[in-house]
Amino acid sequence: MTTTATGPARAGRAKISEKTLRLDRWWFKPAYTVVGLSAWLIYGFVHVLMQKWYYAEGPGFSYLTPFYSPCVNNGCVPEAAHFGRFVPDWPLVPYALLSLPFLLLFRLTCYYYRQAYYRSFWLSPPACAVPDGHQTYTGETRFPLIFQNLHRYAFYAAVLISLINTYDAALSFHGTEGFGFGLGNVILVGNVVLLWAYTVSCHSCRHILGGRLKHFSKHPVRYQAWTFVSKLNTRHKELAWITLGSLALADFYVMGLAAGWWSDLRFVN
Repeated sequence: MTTTATGPARAGRAKISEKTLRLDRWWFKPAYTVVGLSAWLIYGFVHVLMQKWYYAEGPGFSYLTPFYSPCVNNGCVPEAAHFGRFVPDWPLVPYALLSLPFLLLFRLTCYYYRQAYYRSFWLSPPACAVPDGHQTYTGETRFPLIFQNLHRYAFYAAVLISLINTYDAALSFHGTEGFGFGLGNVILVGNVVLLWAYTVSCHSCRHILGGRLKHFSKHPVRYQAWTFVSKLNTRHKELAWITLGSLALADFYVMGLAAGWWSDLRFVN
């Protein structure tokens, strides 16, 4: 090391030409996120816009896919319109017009999904110690990301829609000849249970239950509820992906029944 009159000379910063020194497959996670979310969105949009093969009915069952619930379009078959038909039957208008926009808003503004598509689709940043794909960053303070703040309100809509899906699952045990039980019931009920787990594990739900409490000892019931939701919250990421799978499975199963591709496996009636 050379010295000067004022002390030892300081070396400049190392000249590194690589954008990142990570040697692992850091790109794999954002890549499979893009593939997984894109595949689900394409499948969902295609079936929603098909406007057919959404309701299957038999002696002991009546299955309505969650992608079409509540079915409020005038084009819905009467048996599937549990809450009436009052939306004009226009091409490319979803039959579940009252629920799909709010469900999409709830998922888009979800804290986990924000992380997922920020890092994958927007590369902001794609991984730790990897440069951001954008030159500037303004956070969620400007259009369009300022709408991420609607998540707390979208949560209430998601709760209402989960109640509707629960109602649909209960009705699925009854068909043209009364009560029955089959594989479709297992799939629809399982999907509803998972949707409730994902919904209540939301960060907004956790904050509603206990975020503003100063003394848990004065609110033991809310504390127990907050504790339960907090445990679910640690699995929010996994539930976000699992419910995408359960929704697709429920929809595809009902679509196959309605299209006549297979028959429902019956256990009772």
